[in-house]
Amino acid sequence: MIMPKINKVVTTLWYNKEDMRALRNVFPDADFRYVDFYDKDRLTEEVKDADVAIVLGDVDNCLLGENCLKWIHCDHAGLNGSARPEVFARGIPVTGAAGRSAPVLAEHCIYFMLQSCYHTKELLTAQAAGHWGVEGSNSWRGLYGRTAGIIGMGNNGRMLSTRLKALGMNVMGFDKSPIQGADELDVKLCGNDGDTIDPILKEADFVILTLALTDETYHMMNYGTFCKMKPDAFLVNMARGGIVCTEDLLKALNKGKLGGAGLDVLEEEPLPADHPLWQHPNVYITPHCTPQVPHRAGRSIEIIRENARRFEADEPLLNLLKPADALTTATKSGWARLTNAGLTKEQVARLDLDKFLGKRDWTDPSEWM
Repeated sequence: MIMPKINKVVTTLWYNKEDMRALRNVFPDADFRYVDFYDKDRLTEEVKDADVAIVLGDVDNCLLGENCLKWIHCDHAGLNGSARPEVFARGIPVTGAAGRSAPVLAEHCIYFMLQSCYHTKELLTAQAAGHWGVEGSNSWRGLYGRTAGIIGMGNNGRMLSTRLKALGMNVMGFDKSPIQGADELDVKLCGNDGDTIDPILKEADFVILTLALTDETYHMMNYGTFCKMKPDAFLVNMARGGIVCTEDLLKALNKGKLGGAGLDVLEEEPLPADHPLWQHPNVYITPHCTPQVPHRAGRSIEIIRENARRFEADEPLLNLLKPADALTTATKSGWARLTNAGLTKEQVARLDLDKFLGKRDWTDPSEWM
C-alpha cells in the first residue's frame, strides 16, 4: 500500500520567526513556500503543484481551481466561513484549529456566569457611588449546586464541563453525536439518538452554547426556545453569533422569558453603538475577545503536526470540515471578509494586522527558512 506523502507545502500564516521556523520543521522534507495572503495570483500559482496549503483565514476561492492540493488547513477554530458549497464540491479535506483556545474559552464562559451571579453591574454602580451594600444581595446565589446545560460537547464544551463540575455544579451536555467519556456529565443527550435540547432548556439555570454554526444550528436559539427556558435562566454564547436570533433574544429579555445573557459573539459585529443590548441591565457583552492562551501559535502548530502525521499515515484528520457543517444561510465570518476581499499590499498595511494577529518580526522568509 502506497501511503500519502507531503512533497510541497504553501502557507500564508502570520507567525513570528520562531513559530514560522517551528511550522516549517513540521515538514522537514517538503518544499516549503510562504506567500502573502493578499497575493492571490502568486498563491494560485504556488498551489498548482502543492500537496498542502496552511492558510490565514478561510478557504479562498483561489485554492479551489486546478491544483494538486490534498489538504487545506485554516488556522482558526470556526470553519463556517469555509463551509461553502463550492468548497465541498471541490472535495479537498479542510481542517481547522479548534481546541487551541479551549481553556480560556471555558474561563470566559465562567466569567459571564459569575457576572450574573454577583450582579456585577449593580456592584460597580454602588462602588462608584461609594455606597455600601446592594438591595436584594441576600437572595443572590452562586454557581454551586446549580445546573448548567452545555449545547455542543466538542473541545470547548468538554473543557468547560470539567471546570463547572469542579465548581460543584450539576452539568448536562448535548451533542449531535454520542458523547464518549465526559464522565463528569450528570446527563448526556445525543441528537442522533433522538434527544433534543429541551431537557436543558427546561432544567438549566445556565444554557451555554459551544457548538458550530451550520445551516442546522442557525437561529436555533429563537423566541420559541427562549420561552422553554426558566424565566431566570442565563444564556451564554461562546460559539457564533448566528446561532442566536438577536431580535428574538432582545424580545425574550424584555418580556421576562429569560433572566440575562453573556455574549462574546453576535450576529452583527461590531454591534452598533445604539443597539439596545448594550444598555440592557441583564446583558454582558465582550467584543469577541477571549484572552490568549500561552503560546497559541505553538498549540496551533501541534494540531498541524498531528494532522501531518495522520495525513501521511492515511488516518482521519482532526477538526475535519464535514458536509453536515455546511452554512449557506448566514453572513460569513470576519476572516472570510478579510482574506477573500482582494486587498492590496498597501491596504493590508493600513489594517495594522500586528494589532490583531501578533507582531511579525520578519520581512523576508529567508530569516526563518
